Amino acid sequence: MSTKYRPKVNEQVLREAYANNNDEKVFDLLVQPLHEELYKRQTFNFLDELSWGQQLLLTSDYLHMQVGQGGFIQFIQNGYIGLLPDIIEQLMKLGATDLAMVLDDALKVYVLNRELLDTPTSVEEFARLYDEMKEFEEIEARYHQYVNPAIRLMLEYAEMHPSDFWEAA
Repeated sequence: MSTKYRPKVNEQVLREAYANNNDEKVFDLLVQPLHEELYKRQTFNFLDELSWGQQLLLTSDYLHMQVGQGGFIQFIQNGYIGLLPDIIEQLMKLGATDLAMVLDDALKVYVLNRELLDTPTSVEEFARLYDEMKEFEEIEARYHQYVNPAIRLMLEYAEMHPSDFWEAA
């Protein structure tokens, strides 16, 4: 599938980052232009203009930032839960089944506790959710176990399919 939106990326810098196995730099080079464009547009409808691989990079970055800062509870409370079904599907397509299963478990916990987790909260109520929703602790531990191998698969896919991700600057 060709993408409608392909950011310009400095090919030499990207190739050097790949050659040096600098996954963090490669990821940033590929995802930052997507964040910038999303910020300009101020709508997640922008995802429709991206390849599934670009969508996965961008949405998994949101997931990683949120879960890294405040776990799945923060991810849910900040309104990003709707991204999970597509992320799971895309991870399965990529072959990152371990992480996809972890996210599926998080989604199941959300569905079973939807009323509690969808209720707007004060700062104090938000903090209490961490005591009430211990189910996420084990899921978050598994998430951290499988996220880096999944990111590696994303970057390998991007390297093998550059026309779905970027064009030379």
